Amino acid sequence: MDTPGELAAALDRVGYLADEGLATAAFLALRMRRPLFCEGEPGTGKTALAKALADALGTTLIRLQCHEGIDAARALYDWDFPRQLLHLRAMESQGRTDDAEAELYTRRFLLARPLLQALETPGCVLLVDEIDRADDEFEAFLLEVLSEHAVSIPELGEIRAAEPPVVVLTSNRTREVHDAVKRRCLYHWLEHPGLAREVRILRRRLPALTEALAGQVATAVSRLRTAELLKPPGVAESLDWAEALLALDRPVLDVEAAAITLGAVLKYREDADRVVRAGLDALLA
Repeated sequence: MDTPGELAAALDRVGYLADEGLATAAFLALRMRRPLFCEGEPGTGKTALAKALADALGTTLIRLQCHEGIDAARALYDWDFPRQLLHLRAMESQGRTDDAEAELYTRRFLLARPLLQALETPGCVLLVDEIDRADDEFEAFLLEVLSEHAVSIPELGEIRAAEPPVVVLTSNRTREVHDAVKRRCLYHWLEHPGLAREVRILRRRLPALTEALAGQVATAVSRLRTAELLKPPGVAESLDWAEALLALDRPVLDVEAAAITLGAVLKYREDADRVVRAGLDALLA
């Protein structure tokens, strides 16, 4: 793929519709071998981009899901202590414990977590999902691993990537990610898709969906996103809503259909109550 347009076409073939800005950012990340930092509201397609890139490139996707308190043992590697203990007991029963450390700390007892897996899988796509959920210390640790594309394991030595992974980092901006991370990445802010593009996404993912029903769902979701909700719906919720209507054989999104399927698109009681109080007829007008 020699141009952003070719990459956009490749993503299109695996079901991901990227606009020109996103296709260009992803293309530059591949060409410049830089991590791509994708930030935006939940449901704008950040995680799906990494999955689509792996499919388009015909490579493996390795996902590191960040969370509060994540550390190197969960992200990089750990030792399989139960197996080590069993092996030590077997050694003791055979009366050979002099070289216990050399036998216990070998590759057979090493548990490779996502970062180490990515370093050892040439050409893979590494998704560091929701990095804003991790803390500053983990950001610094992650930055070092991604900058050097290597890790030192005291008992084994250095493990270096033969071919650095394609890295996509995502953030829902629940907090600001440190500047040191952003400086080393290409940055792209993902907006919710426009009406026409969302209709295309819905029909691409749900071929049984009619143009008219896709337009009704996309229009209603677009209005919900401006309604000051606790959790505005993303593309995933649009797809859920459309799929629910198909499952119920509802060819039209009217007030009755919306009332019985609202839980597919709104995931907070307060949001549903607010929309119902404002009137579903106004939402669907």
